Amino acid sequence: MDADASGKAKGGHARAAKLSPEKRSEIARKAAAQRWAGALADDTPRVLESFKSKLNIAGAEIPCAVVMGPAGVQRVLSETGITNAVLGDRSGASKRKKKASAEGGAPLPIFVAPNQLLAFITTDLREGPLKPIDYLDGERLVRGYDASVLAAVCNVWLKAREAGALQDQQLDKAMKAEILTRALAETGIVALVDEATGYQAVRPQNALQSYLELVIRRELAAWAKKFPDEFYINIYRLKGWVWPGMSKNRYSVVANYTTNLIYDRLGPGITEELIQKTPKNDKGYRPNKLHQWLSDDIGDPMLATHMHSILMFQRLAIANGYGWKRFLHMVDQVLPRRGSTLELPLEFNDPSA
Repeated sequence: MDADASGKAKGGHARAAKLSPEKRSEIARKAAAQRWAGALADDTPRVLESFKSKLNIAGAEIPCAVVMGPAGVQRVLSETGITNAVLGDRSGASKRKKKASAEGGAPLPIFVAPNQLLAFITTDLREGPLKPIDYLDGERLVRGYDASVLAAVCNVWLKAREAGALQDQQLDKAMKAEILTRALAETGIVALVDEATGYQAVRPQNALQSYLELVIRRELAAWAKKFPDEFYINIYRLKGWVWPGMSKNRYSVVANYTTNLIYDRLGPGITEELIQKTPKNDKGYRPNKLHQWLSDDIGDPMLATHMHSILMFQRLAIANGYGWKRFLHMVDQVLPRRGSTLELPLEFNDPSA
């Protein structure tokens, strides 16, 4: 305690010394919030009564609220919630945000900060949905954006994917954006029908939220991972390559191996038909995966069964110390490429070949 303290100051020090660290932290936090609230303009948007909740979308919670400010009534989503819904893993996000800010103009929110997206963010988008809305939720200041930003951001990711501008490790973000776009569009039309018919006045609370979750689950099922990580890991092991992890770009020749092992062996003409349905763009990038064109009732089950067989051959070859050539010979003997002739029996003196 300060030796010069006296009177009220001495009493304040004495009381503070008796408080737990948690209690002192709480008092300091409330005091800071009061000072911050006093410094805000009187027209800072505030949450209307108790009109706030959370949207549960694709496993992410997005805090949402209805606020009143100079622009009137606005529906807002929190920046943190949008980031989690679109990006998922936020590692490195702060660095991207700072870099976007350093390149000129107002800093972009984290969920559109990657350099690959910048060319697809228009001035109207920057000055509209991407313009932050800082609002008060009680004593807490929250950074949010107009609710329309979610669909707009998804569209940016999809345009970047269509143009072939994304890196391989960013494609899963574009996948989430497509799932969200489909789900929001379907839920939006349901809301419009409810409003037009007057059903919105009698529908159960959170009915649209439940419907949205149902649509998301359906879309996620349609996007279920068809090519397990093990398939690619085993290719690297059989080739004697160092596995870089799924987040790194794979050797381009792996795409040819995938076509050889999977699509060429599903049935005659399947590879050609799938390639015709999803041609490469000017940058040599296919906007869709080949397997997305397989039918739910026949194509997908065929792919799953064939993939299981290929994995079994990979495991068997690795367990016996075989290399890529001998593994491929095994597959050719049992699951030949459709339309190709069987190879003549060959001798393999070196099992690692």
